[in-house]
Amino acid sequence: MWSSEAEQIQAIIDFALAEDIGDGDVTALCTVPAKRRYKGEFLVKAYGVIAGLDVVEQTFRTVDPSVELDRRIADGTAVQPGDIVAKVTGPGRALLSAERTGLNFLQRMSGIATATRRYVDAVAGTRAVILDTRKTAPGQRQTDKQAVALGGGQNHRIGLFDMALIKENHIAAAGGITAAVN
Repeated sequence: MWSSEAEQIQAIIDFALAEDIGDGDVTALCTVPAKRRYKGEFLVKAYGVIAGLDVVEQTFRTVDPSVELDRRIADGTAVQPGDIVAKVTGPGRALLSAERTGLNFLQRMSGIATATRRYVDAVAGTRAVILDTRKTAPGQRQTDKQAVALGGGQNHRIGLFDMALIKENHIAAAGGITAAVN
């Protein structure tokens, strides 16, 4: 049985954190006092559409549940340089350990949402619909699909298991369109 979207996203976060932190953030452990708390801001540097704040918050809270993310802009919102997306507060070690992974999610998802919004805007007023595909980075399908939706696109199919889509290679393998459909 397939796990829920929330479980899949948590697995993506767990993998990304394990890949980056391993058995501990050596620098943060050596330089930041254990009880020191810090604040930080997520500052926009380019025009775009914000996507992934839920994933960012979950990333920080996976490292330390006491981290607080104060959102100033909602997912799906168009932003410009200088906008503050969110402020984060929490134990310094947790913030420094989770920051790059959280930013990676935010930047990737916002990039996808921004590109999607450009296409959605380009076909506005027509009957065209912008759909995503399964062509995602390995292990990041759920976050990529979420970003497309936040950019105004629509999710097509999640994987090979949830919808039929006969393509040229299926037609050739079956011996023709009629055989493939049958």
